[in-house]
Amino acid sequence: MDDLAYLFETAAATLGPLQLLVPLTMAFIVVCGWLASCLTVVTTGNEFLIERFGRYHRKLGAGWHLLLPIVETISFRVTTREQVLDIPPQQCYTKDNAPLKADAVVFMKIRDVFLAKYNVEDVYGAIRNLCLTQLREEVGKLTLDESFSSREKMNFELLKGLNGVCKGWGIEITRVVLEELKPSATIENAMELQMEAERKKRASILKSEGEKTTLVNEAEGRAVAAVKDAEARQKATILCAEAEASRQRIEAEGFKVAIRTVAEAIGEGDNDENTSTIPRGEAVEAAVQFLIATRYLETQNKLASSDNSKVIVLPSKDTSLPMTYGGLKFLMD
Repeated sequence: MDDLAYLFETAAATLGPLQLLVPLTMAFIVVCGWLASCLTVVTTGNEFLIERFGRYHRKLGAGWHLLLPIVETISFRVTTREQVLDIPPQQCYTKDNAPLKADAVVFMKIRDVFLAKYNVEDVYGAIRNLCLTQLREEVGKLTLDESFSSREKMNFELLKGLNGVCKGWGIEITRVVLEELKPSATIENAMELQMEAERKKRASILKSEGEKTTLVNEAEGRAVAAVKDAEARQKATILCAEAEASRQRIEAEGFKVAIRTVAEAIGEGDNDENTSTIPRGEAVEAAVQFLIATRYLETQNKLASSDNSKVIVLPSKDTSLPMTYGGLKFLMD
């Protein structure tokens, strides 16, 4: 120290105060530049790993830090925020040996920077290759049709398999999403033909079901109409039969009354002339023949009064109608 002070005093005496200020300023600039080179800034969401003489020394969080040049070096710069790792398409084969290309997206987050640096050589390359291997394995477990309908299941299995390995690397896989499953051109053409055939099949089924429903509805309508018509005819027949029965009953009662009246008239007329009494049975028979003759004459009258051609047949002596002179005389007397 005495020698250094002596040198400064000698330089000051030789160069003067103004001439001494220049090297001091240069020395200050050099020191500031050296300190600036030692300063390291870590932003929020990032972490650095520091090695001293080639060995891990410490981890730097967000903020300003001083590093010793040459002695300390930054061995790993990484973000602790969630990252997206794109998995490139690769050729896979399904359980039924159908080729298809599959790619995915992996969402990851570094939980332990030390393990991500020193437990695996290239953490991103390792995750990418691991995901490719797992993806081929999961596609190989399913058939072609199952692979298109089991995306969620495949995503879950990939997430489970990746986390089982990446946990030892200080990595958490938060989500795995299959982006695309693209079969070969031949399989695509076959699938398009299959879908077209399926659509035609569904259209034919729907058309046939519609025609079936129409025919069933029409048949049911005809059956209901036939039943209703039969019921109406039955009711009409019953009503006609009842009306006819009522008419015949009324006519029979009228005919009965007419027979009784005529029979009584025949009997009373006989008593007035003080002749032999006619038995009741004969009087009734005579009344019946009289009424029949009357009906017969009325019918012949209607037949004769019609405009069309007609043939009138008169009864003979052998008929039951009393049209002879004696019979009419008996009835009139």
